[in-house]
Amino acid sequence: MSKHKKLPKIVDPGLSAVSYNAREAWRIFGIMAEFVEATERLAEIRPAVSIFGSARTKQDDPRYLLTERIARLLSDAGFSVISGGGPGIMEAANKGAYYGKSPSVGLNIQLPHEQSGNPYQDVSQTFQHFFARKFMFVKCAAAYVVMPGGFGTLDELMEALTLVQTGKSRKIPIILVDSAFWQGLVDWFRDRLVVDGMISPDDMNLIQVIDDPQAVVDAIFKHYETRGFKPLAEEHELMLNL
Repeated sequence: MSKHKKLPKIVDPGLSAVSYNAREAWRIFGIMAEFVEATERLAEIRPAVSIFGSARTKQDDPRYLLTERIARLLSDAGFSVISGGGPGIMEAANKGAYYGKSPSVGLNIQLPHEQSGNPYQDVSQTFQHFFARKFMFVKCAAAYVVMPGGFGTLDELMEALTLVQTGKSRKIPIILVDSAFWQGLVDWFRDRLVVDGMISPDDMNLIQVIDDPQAVVDAIFKHYETRGFKPLAEEHELMLNL
């Protein structure tokens, strides 16, 4: 008697293998269309800064007001501001940019709970798939500004760090705002990841922790002071293969 047990087949009686495969194939076309539409829609949104943070931050929270101030300064300095298009920090980012000189962009996501579009968007693009949305955040951004947030914010932060660290994306400023919130994570990176050899000491230079709104803007300009905001030829090639 064989020692290996056969796994039971999990079959939806209302969905044949053929119809399931057909639906999967059409889903791929839907994903492709999402990429194409977003790429064309956001082609002229340059230079831009992507701002991330919690959807649960209230309008009277100091972090909401800080985000609004940073976004307004960026917008007046000539940067389009991109957020996730929802409430909380995302709304604050869009609001600050909306009343500034440059476009306010919302990359909305369809979710069962929590996400609803805010009214401060000059350009709004809605996604069904997180990975397509994250691709556009990276593709369009000359810098990342990361405010306090939860799992979604951490996901965006780690995505950016991984892409830059591995050379899959061009090096851009990745700025964490609110040192009291982020210091524990930064210390853990240094005291655990660096010490255990999981990342190199130089990888810590990918992150800046800044609290002052004007200093955030200045740090982005300093990064690009010896070059333009447009991707260089080799960086453009990287972005094509992102």
